[in-house]
Amino acid sequence: MIITYVCVSLVYNPLMITQDSIEALKARLDIVDVVGSYIELKKAGGNFKAPCPFHDEKSPSFVVSPQKQIYHCFGCGAGGDSVKFVMEYEKLNYPEALEKLADSYNFTLSYTNNKHNKPRSQVMESLNAWYQNLLPSKAVALKYLQERGIYESSIEKFGIGYAPDTNATINYIKSQMFTMNEAVEMGVVGYSEGRNFARFIERITFPIHSANGSLVGFGGRTITGHQAKYVNSPETPFFNKSRLLYAYNLAKQSLYKRKEIIITEGYLDVVMLHQAGFDNAVATLGTALTEQHLPLLKKGEPKVIMAYDGDKAGRAAALKASKLLSASGFNGGVVVFEGGLDPADMVKEGRIEELGTIFRSAKPFIEFVLDEILSLFDLQDPKAKEACMQEGVSYLKTLSPILQEEYKTYLAPRLGGLGVSPSLIKLNTPQNTAPTQPHTTNRHRDMWELSLIKTILEKPQFTNTILDVIDPSLFQFHAREFSLALNADKETPELMAIAVDESIVPLENEGALTAELITFLSKYYERELKKINIQQNISFEEKAFSIRKLRGKIAKLKRGELN
Repeated sequence: MIITYVCVSLVYNPLMITQDSIEALKARLDIVDVVGSYIELKKAGGNFKAPCPFHDEKSPSFVVSPQKQIYHCFGCGAGGDSVKFVMEYEKLNYPEALEKLADSYNFTLSYTNNKHNKPRSQVMESLNAWYQNLLPSKAVALKYLQERGIYESSIEKFGIGYAPDTNATINYIKSQMFTMNEAVEMGVVGYSEGRNFARFIERITFPIHSANGSLVGFGGRTITGHQAKYVNSPETPFFNKSRLLYAYNLAKQSLYKRKEIIITEGYLDVVMLHQAGFDNAVATLGTALTEQHLPLLKKGEPKVIMAYDGDKAGRAAALKASKLLSASGFNGGVVVFEGGLDPADMVKEGRIEELGTIFRSAKPFIEFVLDEILSLFDLQDPKAKEACMQEGVSYLKTLSPILQEEYKTYLAPRLGGLGVSPSLIKLNTPQNTAPTQPHTTNRHRDMWELSLIKTILEKPQFTNTILDVIDPSLFQFHAREFSLALNADKETPELMAIAVDESIVPLENEGALTAELITFLSKYYERELKKINIQQNISFEEKAFSIRKLRGKIAKLKRGELN
């Protein structure tokens, strides 16, 4: 069965990977090998068990089935195949998970767009290793990092290196038998006025990875006085700074567990925050937060803390980001660092507890935006007050109706002097919505019904025999699961739970199936006969006819005839 995931790719369109290539990769995967590379599995009968990595639990309810090549958690309902596990654990979309697994299994994926079918150049990985090897011999670069308070362990964790002059870089690339076209395509070399040049010259390098851990670009910090203090890789098919977040690949497990992500403005802020234990910190890549970042931020639904400088540029960036995040329904707030300090400085000074307090007391996005708008106007001037109110109302209209009503009472009294009446702030009229019906789950387990369902899942050739005499309406407890099995919806949590449950045994052959169906139908018709006997709202003739019909069916079943 082909599983289709509807996702937004950070690098490729999901349709670009050919289906034949996907199936060939899946044929190489072993669920125990894939899951076991992330968590410790213990043998339990024919399956493997472990505490679920997707929710907190004391006793293991997470089961991996090597026979069916799926996993399922009986606690939270998570389940799927190897690709789904990598998606959920690594917080990747479908094509990213495929590429992650392809890298792990040394498998080359094929793409519908021919330009991606050739193996990806390894020039960036080779160059990054070279940069890291050069750093210990560059005293000026090491001194700078030490003065900023960066530990050697952090240098290793983040893969920080040093890029020398253009000639050294070009010569190294050639010595490794890479072509200049490869280097230009990957963004580590440029071409101008008939010559190639290195993109990173006499800079401390910070490798930048995609969400799945692939190296896609570099950031570089000058230590010899170049005009641009920081530079990033140029846009390439692999590197889009408006979609990427620095160190997201290192922070994603922590942010998923903490349900919180800290977004800063610089590489060193991230390095130092991780060093201080805030390993859910990431940074934008020299650009403001954009709508293209939102799919990445939605993974795991974390609370978003924006940690920005208190200068004019920092506040403007925080305002823009807060408008975007609040309008998109994100929860979180803003921390503004005043007095020229930044998170890296505070970590270096040992003010780690203070940092924790600051992050916990971040100003909520909506309040931050309204306060910033209020600060832009002279509220003693009636015309300015009116303009301020109009801008505030325009912002509030980007929010949900409930938040609009809630925050107009925040805006109104702050509009200078005695403020204004909230009734003067005209917003959208909230629309009535139908209440959501709670979903209830029947927890009773009927082992016979479950056994029949597992028979359909494992021996679909028996399906027609079963359907000749049974339909979902005859099931007392598992009609939904029976219907799902008939529709081959094997990836639903209910069916995965049945598939990996070794206490549910499928029927071995058609003879055993027939015997079980006869027993089941006999009991069913006996129950129906009792119901007919006590019914008061039908005529004597109708009751007699129904009784004769049911007794006839029971008699046939006793003779071994299915009907």
